[in-house]
Amino acid sequence: MSAALTAIAGTPPWRKFICRACGLIYDEAEGDPDSGLAPGTRFEDIPADWECPLCGVTKADFEPWLAVEMPRQAAAAQPVGLRGKPGVVIVGGGCAAWQMVRSLREHDAALPITVVSACSADVYDKPLLSVALQKRMDMDALVRESAADAAARWNVHLLPQTHAISVMREASALRTTRGTLRYTHLVLAHGASPRALPTLPASLCWRINDLQTYAHFRKRLGPVRPDLPQRVLIVGAGLVGCELANDLALAGYQVLLLDQQTRPLQSLAMEDEIRTLTDAWRGLPLQFLGGMRIARVWEENGTRRVACEDGRMFEVEHVISATGLQTPSRLATSAGLAWQDGIAVDADTLRTNVANIHALGDCISIDGKTHRYIEPIARQAACIAANIVGAPAVPYVSRCPPIRVKTGSHAFTLAAPPH
Repeated sequence: MSAALTAIAGTPPWRKFICRACGLIYDEAEGDPDSGLAPGTRFEDIPADWECPLCGVTKADFEPWLAVEMPRQAAAAQPVGLRGKPGVVIVGGGCAAWQMVRSLREHDAALPITVVSACSADVYDKPLLSVALQKRMDMDALVRESAADAAARWNVHLLPQTHAISVMREASALRTTRGTLRYTHLVLAHGASPRALPTLPASLCWRINDLQTYAHFRKRLGPVRPDLPQRVLIVGAGLVGCELANDLALAGYQVLLLDQQTRPLQSLAMEDEIRTLTDAWRGLPLQFLGGMRIARVWEENGTRRVACEDGRMFEVEHVISATGLQTPSRLATSAGLAWQDGIAVDADTLRTNVANIHALGDCISIDGKTHRYIEPIARQAACIAANIVGAPAVPYVSRCPPIRVKTGSHAFTLAAPPH
């Protein structure tokens, strides 16, 4: 994006609009030159068929967005620890964690903040993982900002490649693999993990849910070569499975997509959309087989062998498990947090049953239901940040955003929330 324009005196100020599906911000001052919108393009002048450059929904799925001005930078925030001044500890290194940092900084530039991340915590747009090949994006292009640069910009103490072990609730402290951290407020933003199934062992099956795993997969996958087959079998034809299958097939890899259901996206999309999608797949090296249950996966002579319960067997180079997500319960259990298929939080404040512990993103549940979408994260973080600093807070409202199915052969938006 080019540098933002400066509004001329007498003209309306530049506005910002947020995508309700993925949280991308459209800034009128910056425009979207990559899709033909020059800097200074007003929102009302954007064509109706323009698509969000990140998730693909249309202009109709954007709404006005107002950011709180970040206060002037004060003295450097001190790292949180046993010897330092207690502040906010955030567990996680993805979108939810960095959005939480941003929301806190919009209120207080000097609040001590420590981010504890099991991964590198580089900043990236997760929806791109399932369309990167068709967009011809290499791994460097997927990283929007290094974790070190983000930490310096937001004035936080970052502990990457650090695992949170347990919460000492009475002491308001978090045990990690790099020491114990005191906190005044703890925010759990560690997301959810791919569901582990005994028939799909992690040592033989890729579970792609983060940038680091995707980078390892891309490296092992290598380029398409006629003399070196790279056959990929994907278990699970939900949203992620279908998008990955479509992306790999468009890049020229041989893809086999299996599911227990008889049709892909069966619990998400209408029958006519599913039919249009499968018709679009006919020209690709992509085969879907429904009604399939995996019995066993093993390695033999450098390849993966997959046996199904009906006796059919497949030989491929890679197996991807796309069978859903589950929230890790270790930290919640150690802190005595209420649990309902995820960390149970108050619907209005996102506070857990422990007053100084909040949670947001993929790891939470509201009234027993998970809402694993990107759009709500910014609103969740804003609500939690206001509660932490004692500012007036708008109650959080849970809602299902539009869901864009980013299958390049036939992309479409789900009109109804998933069942």
